[in-house]
Amino acid sequence: MELDGRVVVVTGGTRGVGAGIARAFLAAGARVVVCARRPPDRPVAEGGRTADHHPVDLRDGDAVRELFDTVARQYGRLDCLVNNAGGTPYRPLDEGGPERHARVLELNLLAPMTASLAAHPHLRAARGSVVMVGSVSGTRPSPGTAAYGAAKAGLENLARSMAVEWAPEVRVNTLVLGMVRTELAHLHYGDGAGIAAVGATVPLGRLAEPADVGAAAVFLASDRAGYVSGASLLVHGGGERPAFLDAATANKEA
Repeated sequence: MELDGRVVVVTGGTRGVGAGIARAFLAAGARVVVCARRPPDRPVAEGGRTADHHPVDLRDGDAVRELFDTVARQYGRLDCLVNNAGGTPYRPLDEGGPERHARVLELNLLAPMTASLAAHPHLRAARGSVVMVGSVSGTRPSPGTAAYGAAKAGLENLARSMAVEWAPEVRVNTLVLGMVRTELAHLHYGDGAGIAAVGATVPLGRLAEPADVGAAAVFLASDRAGYVSGASLLVHGGGERPAFLDAATANKEA
C-alpha cells in the first residue's frame, strides 16, 4: 500500500468529493483525519479502515492551529493536507450583496490558506505535501458563481506561490476539477436524466465520481509524484465540448 503509515488530513472530508478523497487515502494505507464542523452521517470507511473525525470551523484560525497541533501530536506526524472544503450556492453578482460573496471567498480561498499555514511546520518536518482542490470555474467565466470562480483562481495561484516558497521540503499542487457526481449532484444538474444529459457534454461521456478525484489526490501525495510541485492536474474528463462544434454547419456530413 503506497501510503502505508502516512497521515493525511482532508478538510470537508465527511461527504461528497471529500469523502471520496478520504476513502482513496484509506485504500492506499494512510491514516486519515477528516475535519468539518459536523460529524459525518455515517463513518467514512474503506477496506475495513475508518477515518477519524475532528470537528473544526476552518474560519477560526486558533481552532485550526490547535487541530493540526493535535493531529501531529496524536499521530506523530503529518504527511499531507488536502484542502477540499468549499462550495457555493448559485447567486448572480447583483444579488445578495458583497457580504454574501465575501463569505464564499472566505471559505474557498482564505480557509485553505489558514489550514495550509497551520499545517506547514508539521508538513515540513515530514517533507510532505499540500493538495488544493480547485475547479474549472477558476479558469473560465463562472456566471452565477463568480465569487467562487474568483476564489478558485486565487487558490491555484496561491498553490503555485506556496510551491516556490516552501520548496524543497513541502510540495504543493492543485487538482482542477470539472463536474463531479456526488449525493448532492441533483441540486445542480437535476434528476438522473439531467445528470446523464450534462454528462454527455463531457468528452469522456460522464461526470467524475468522487473516487476519480481521490485517485488523483493519492497520486499527487505519493512518492510517484515526488518531482511534481506547483502543478495543476486537470480532472475534468477532457473538459467542456466547445459550443461552436455543435453550432457549425460546415462539413457536418463529412
